Amino acid sequence: MSDLSFRELLGQPDIELVRQLARDSGGFSPREVDLAAELVEERLARGLEASGYHFIFAQWGPGVPALGYVCYGPIPLTRSSWDLYWIAVAKGTQRRSVGRRLLAEAERRAGGLGATRFYIDTSGRADYTPTRAFYEAAGYRAAAALPDFYAPGDAKMVFAKAL
Repeated sequence: MSDLSFRELLGQPDIELVRQLARDSGGFSPREVDLAAELVEERLARGLEASGYHFIFAQWGPGVPALGYVCYGPIPLTRSSWDLYWIAVAKGTQRRSVGRRLLAEAERRAGGLGATRFYIDTSGRADYTPTRAFYEAAGYRAAAALPDFYAPGDAKMVFAKAL
């Protein structure tokens, strides 16, 4: 796994790639998959500075299909707080450190751009227990729980980590 490489957003083909990775990860609804692709469209249309969306793709070397991606960016009106908007790893590649390494790379790059804190929002539903455990294993701590945020019985869980 040491030959895992990273690349940034390149262009129009990445819209469908993000859609495929979000769908293949097994954790997102069709509407969420569409929203993930819309962030790529916004980044391509408005540019990095205006959109604030950074993308990193992981692959086992140049020219090989991406295994996963992460989208992150600065939180507007904050001095140095950043959000992790999306992270998705193809189901057949999960539990092979791809997600952990993508998250670490996003933290490293954001830190290099002045980020001091990273925030992650996720669901409080039982089926998201492995997702929350993944963030906790990466050093994130629960910072807030907003009951019934997404739907009745589905809390918004906010995780935070000082970089």
